[in-house]
This record gives sequence, structure tokens and C-alpha cells, in this order.
Amino acid sequence: MRGGLDESAVRDRARSYFEGVSPCHDFQHVRRVVATAKRLADETEAGAHGPARDVDRDVLVAAGWLHDVGRGREDRGEIDCHAEWGASEARRVLRDLAGGDDPAVGVDDAFLDAVAHCVHAHRFSNDVEPRSLEAELLCDADNLDATGAVGVARVFAYAGEHGRTLYDPDLPPSEDDSAAGETSFNHFHEKILRLEERMYTDAGRALATDRHAFVEEYLDRFEREARGEDA
Repeated sequence: MRGGLDESAVRDRARSYFEGVSPCHDFQHVRRVVATAKRLADETEAGAHGPARDVDRDVLVAAGWLHDVGRGREDRGEIDCHAEWGASEARRVLRDLAGGDDPAVGVDDAFLDAVAHCVHAHRFSNDVEPRSLEAELLCDADNLDATGAVGVARVFAYAGEHGRTLYDPDLPPSEDDSAAGETSFNHFHEKILRLEERMYTDAGRALATDRHAFVEEYLDRFEREARGEDA
């Protein structure tokens, strides 16, 4: 990794930000996102789903480990946007790990700018569009962790934490005009089932298609069971 940075050092520093953070966005989420980002990078460079493209692994991996360092602060109401704050914090962390502000021993501004942009752009709900392949790959990896089997588990973990209703037959998704869905079932329709169309990369779309199909099948069975019908 550039500037003498070691991936394990970046990972360990990132881990220090996640004490007491919700399991929906804890350090295990970060580990999954990094693993998925590396997989997407492999497939992108190999041209597995489209034209082969080069990926700056140093930027992608550093941003992956650091993309949610502000999540705990946002959850506690200390900042408004964990992605915006995290972009600035990522710069500080990488400079510190690389030896400070001396460009002779540290990391250059171009690298820090690239990582910060990935962190700032990764959030689903903000208006910052990814301007680099690495930012697109991180967005896809982060969104992929919200769908498929893991995504299902995260939605219901959030419901348990916040006392949300799982399903209300009197409030179908078509009649729920809330931004995120009043129930967990409706949230799948408001957000999770839209993730497939939010993918930026060919590799992301290929993986999202499979995970999307799993969620659709799961929700079909969930609704039938919730209504007391035969599975």
C-alpha cells in the first residue's frame, strides 16, 4: 500500500471506531464490505462481466476499511453525515499511519483525495455521485451487504434494535408513503429491492442479480406465512 501504509494497520485503526456500534453497521459489516470490494475488483480486472479495467487496490482497500468510521458518531447524534465526516477523518488517519504530513515519508494528496472521495460517495442516501472506478466499487460492495441473506438479517436486526413492526397486513408497500417504509417488510420494497438498479459496475450488477432474486423469494414466502397461508 502506498506511502509505506500496511493494510493491517489501516484495518486495526478502523476497528477502533466501532466500539458499541449497532450490529447493522459494526466492524463485521466493514470486513464484509472489504471482502466484497476485493472480489468485485478481481472480477473487474479479469473482465469477468464486461471490459477489463484496472483498479487502484490501494485506494479501494484503504477506503473500504475506513468508509464507516463515522457511523458511531452519527448514531450518537454527534455529526450529521458519517460519510462526509469520515472522508475528512480518513485523510487524518492515513496521514498519521504514514508518518505525518511530510510528503517525503507520507502519502501524497492525490491518494488522500481518492480515498476521501470514495468514503464520501459511498452512502446510499447522499447526493455525492462516485467519480472513480474505486468509488463505484465501494458503493456496490456497501450496497451488496444490504441485500441477499446478510441484508435480510440486517433489516431484522435493525427492527429488533428500534422496536419496529416486522409486517402489517393493513399497510401494504403500495400504501406506505414513508421514505424508508413503516415496517421491515415495507422497507425491503422501499430500499432493498431497489439496490440492484443502483449498481455502478458490471461485477456489482452480476452479484446483485443473484442476491436480489434471493430477497424476492424470501419476501414471497414471508408474506404467505405471515398471512397464515401454506408455504
